[in-house]
Amino acid sequence: MLAHAAKNANAKAALLPQFANAVQTGTMECKEINEASGIAASRKNAGVLWVHNDSGDSARVFAVTTTGRHLGTYNLSGVSVIDCEDIAVGPGPVRGRSYIYLADIGDNNAVRAEVVVYRVEEPTVSVNQQPVTVNLTNAETFRLKYEDGARDAETLMVDTNGDLYIISKREIRSRLYRVAASELTKFGTAVLRFKAELPWGWATAGDISPDGSEIAVRGYNNASVWYRPSGSNLWEAFKGKEHKVPIAAEPQGEAIAYATDGLGYYTVSEGLNQPIYYYKRLDSLSLQ
Repeated sequence: MLAHAAKNANAKAALLPQFANAVQTGTMECKEINEASGIAASRKNAGVLWVHNDSGDSARVFAVTTTGRHLGTYNLSGVSVIDCEDIAVGPGPVRGRSYIYLADIGDNNAVRAEVVVYRVEEPTVSVNQQPVTVNLTNAETFRLKYEDGARDAETLMVDTNGDLYIISKREIRSRLYRVAASELTKFGTAVLRFKAELPWGWATAGDISPDGSEIAVRGYNNASVWYRPSGSNLWEAFKGKEHKVPIAAEPQGEAIAYATDGLGYYTVSEGLNQPIYYYKRLDSLSLQ
């Protein structure tokens, strides 16, 4: 039985992943979204994407449909930010609930003593609602520092167990760092520990598939996916085969996110009225 399961896992790893070329699903209609630096698919609200702007904006996230229709602006009350670079959706302290993670991790000159990730429970959003402005209270603040010195980063990923991963940007080979969910604290500074290197640098975004079996990371003009066998540590996936996947030609692509069902991924670029692209999965999700 175990041998059969291992054989199936290896076969799946060999097949995955295959995605179609980009198809435009819509255009960002909100004029306030002018530097979309991160995107994440809601786990609570069907058909909803979360996006945010790059540095210079306030602590807010935008809800949009997959066609780009503006659904609302959601402000993180009592929070000020320096340079937000990515967003993720994942588990949190209450089982069965979904949380937004906003990453204030940009540091072009690598001078910040610590970076910050904010966590707030996902609000309820309907794809049929008119645009709203909502203040999200009770956002948690997690201060983080790298074990080997300050680094610029634009990639935040949240694992299925709540662990946080940040990937550095301005290096020949981008570096993966982890802080366990159990180490996140509102009263001190947690340490980001180095776990792996990518085969290339200048990573601008990443995401973990909803079931935790794949990791997608993109640069400005490239994207790759790594398969993680069940039960293994996330960073061990980067020892495996790199699968290059399609990425649209975007003016400044800094965002990627798996769809909620894992059947594809989305990207969007900085700039006004940018297209939202979807890349449909072509391979089989499971083997008998």
